[in-house]
Amino acid sequence: MQEIRFHGRGGQGAVIASKILAKALFFEDRYAQAFPTFGAERRGAPVAAFVRADDSFINVRSRVITPDFVVVMAARLIESVPVTDGLKSDGIILINSDLPATEFNFTGEGQPQTEPPFQVITINLNRIALEFGLGTEMMPLINAPVLGALAKVSGLVKPESLVRALPDFIPTRLADNEKALYAAYEKAGN
Repeated sequence: MQEIRFHGRGGQGAVIASKILAKALFFEDRYAQAFPTFGAERRGAPVAAFVRADDSFINVRSRVITPDFVVVMAARLIESVPVTDGLKSDGIILINSDLPATEFNFTGEGQPQTEPPFQVITINLNRIALEFGLGTEMMPLINAPVLGALAKVSGLVKPESLVRALPDFIPTRLADNEKALYAAYEKAGN
């Protein structure tokens, strides 16, 4: 079983992204579940969404505690949310940021920075979303691009399956969302 945890801010699309991913996995004949958790329901508040994928029926019905992949849709969340909690030592954290991965210190405050036991990948998803007119400078809509990047770095799902799932959750600006998804897929991991 693979487990994915999305961290974002309300309005960024973490919940929608988790649902699109689950449906895309279903299109690939896998079992999947997606569900969110959040506190105060307001734009900008921290949100977490979870996805599980497996080749057999999934009986687990709890939050994802030990993810294989963590997606951080707003890099500033790292300062206030323990985004790496439980991340498997061979896991991947994908961060929406224009900073290089080496700029992120996951060893703890006051401790010398060491190589984290998981892989850190950064990509500027905001820039990709804005390039295709998705959202505004203040609130880029990155749910499609984040899925493209995740597909590339994780190998969990084909981008074509994600594109097939998009219309059920993002009915407007579909062509721009598809282009942004593929653009992020091409740029991730480079």
